[in-house]
Amino acid sequence: MAIVSVCFLVSYWFNLLYPIAWILVTTLSVLFLLDLLLLYRFKNAISARRLLPDKFSNSDENPVPITLNNHYPFQVVIDVIDELPIQFQKRDFSYQTVLKPNEIHDFSYEVRPVERGEYFFGNLNVYVSTQLSILKRKYQFQNEQMVAVYPSFIQMQKYDFLAIGNHLTQIGLKKIRRIGHTSEFEQIKDYVPGDDYRTINWKATAKRAQLMVNQYQDEKSQPIYSIIDTGRVMKMPFNGLKLLDYAINSTLAFSNVALKKHDKVGMLTFSKTIETFLPAVHKLTYLNTILEGLYNISTQFNDSDYGLLYAQIKRKVTHRSLLVLYTNFEHLSALKRQLPYLQAISKKHMLVVIIFENTELDDLVSTDAEDLQTIYHKTIAEKFAFEKRLMVKELQKHGIQSILTAPKELTINTINKYLEIKARGLL
Repeated sequence: MAIVSVCFLVSYWFNLLYPIAWILVTTLSVLFLLDLLLLYRFKNAISARRLLPDKFSNSDENPVPITLNNHYPFQVVIDVIDELPIQFQKRDFSYQTVLKPNEIHDFSYEVRPVERGEYFFGNLNVYVSTQLSILKRKYQFQNEQMVAVYPSFIQMQKYDFLAIGNHLTQIGLKKIRRIGHTSEFEQIKDYVPGDDYRTINWKATAKRAQLMVNQYQDEKSQPIYSIIDTGRVMKMPFNGLKLLDYAINSTLAFSNVALKKHDKVGMLTFSKTIETFLPAVHKLTYLNTILEGLYNISTQFNDSDYGLLYAQIKRKVTHRSLLVLYTNFEHLSALKRQLPYLQAISKKHMLVVIIFENTELDDLVSTDAEDLQTIYHKTIAEKFAFEKRLMVKELQKHGIQSILTAPKELTINTINKYLEIKARGLL
């Protein structure tokens, strides 16, 4: 078309180009009609399908497979434009490929949600053109498909698989040395070299006329509660994910590991009120109940009531339990205000308080200061980082277990602490 336009323009001075320009127009029109006939002669010549799962895993890369099928008897060029949910804020998605006659083509792309909730996909638009590339025919498929984004079950499955495969050290999980043995008796067995001679059962040895030893196992069916603070302190985002969502993902993976260790798991969420309470139960199917409970958690801009938390635990949790509290304190004074309630809870239960490191401040502390303003910012950042370490010392001074962790390492550090407590028989 550009060449035709130039020919018409130049033909004002060179008359010989005028008929040539009309010949080009005629040729272009014929090609246009030919392309139109090729594309629209066949009905439903392209089929496409977006294969969405029932749910996405929050904060993980989730594949979205698409299948294309070319029913044209000739090769075509395909341009796929998928209308992604508004939460992703992506408006430039495009995928191009060439399909041979009757060819089926599969491809996929990945999306990473950072919020729980319902995600609606729009139209799956497929633009088709022939080798002439003059026209494009538009096909539309699968309007308004919805996918629910749940807490990170991919992360849960990853830790579950590694635990079964005995490869925990590959992802940072520690092997904890056991101190002595737990008190839950399992069986009496024959003595073999290497067994602890302190476990010799002398009565059984006298009866059998050979050395017999008592065998012990980890204590089972111990109540484990994940307590999530849904107040304003958990609204802070890191890498696009709020602290609350880090805590939710960790709770799901941690509860799964505890169930595999034959313990009871439960959950409690609170801020200004008690929002969710699930009693500790030992059933693998109970994990689905926890997953649904975690899906509906949201955070408000309220200050959390630790007095109400203490009253709820005193009333509802009657047996000594391991309580893992996901919360955050930015100042030592904020911790000291809630410390009496934490002390009261820890008198009857094994309490582990999880505090988050501000990784943005850590990056600032590690940079070199080159001017007065940077020195000022670095000094303030170091003060905040030092206060976090003081909080851990303050909790330890009052006999309360604690974890100071970066958000992305939360799940690993929580499971490590759980395995340590189990191995040392502290619960």
